[in-house]
Amino acid sequence: MSAEVSLARPGPVFTIGRAVLRPLLRVRFRPRIVGAEHIPDAGPVLLASNHLAGLDTVLIPSFSTRKVQFLAKESLFKRGVLGWFFRQIGAIPVHRGAGSATQAALDAGRAVLADGQVFAVFPEGSRSRDGRLHRGRGGAAWMALETGATVVPVGLIGTNRRLRDPHTGKAPRVEVRFGEPVPLDDLAGLPGGRARRLATERIMGAIHALTGQELADGYAQH
Repeated sequence: MSAEVSLARPGPVFTIGRAVLRPLLRVRFRPRIVGAEHIPDAGPVLLASNHLAGLDTVLIPSFSTRKVQFLAKESLFKRGVLGWFFRQIGAIPVHRGAGSATQAALDAGRAVLADGQVFAVFPEGSRSRDGRLHRGRGGAAWMALETGATVVPVGLIGTNRRLRDPHTGKAPRVEVRFGEPVPLDDLAGLPGGRARRLATERIMGAIHALTGQELADGYAQH
């Protein structure tokens, strides 16, 4: 992954696309947006969210107060106009599966944060198929601790329209909840492994406080 791709910033296409998408999303899903004021106006910010559906990658950048960069499957960048679009909005290509590719993705996220921008990540590593909140992987914590970025937890509700409320049988209203920043400054002097573990626990705890999801014992499966 080249430095140019890693440090690409969202261009005018991002701004135009968000202006078009916001009213469409409001009409289609009537999303309730809470706590967007918790996103700092400047400086590096890591948005750490639960992950229920593909809609998540549209909602977060659409309703964030700042431009957001995120990872996208490498294959999407090879599809002509679609690839051009993803490059214009500052998406970062990632090839799933290989360990070296995973580290390259983390390095790209770190570069975005080191550049003072906003990067969105799903600490679970994959979508939750059953609606539960799975254990967080250490990548988000690593990026935050490496860069000193402000970590803003995000709780998404109702984005997987197949998951119905057991009492009403209906899909819950879509909500995007931005929480207060997760404090990590006190972990700076700890050994790396312990610091990442504690940071991951705090990040996932903050996400859980926003969503109230049932907790799963293991990791989400790709």
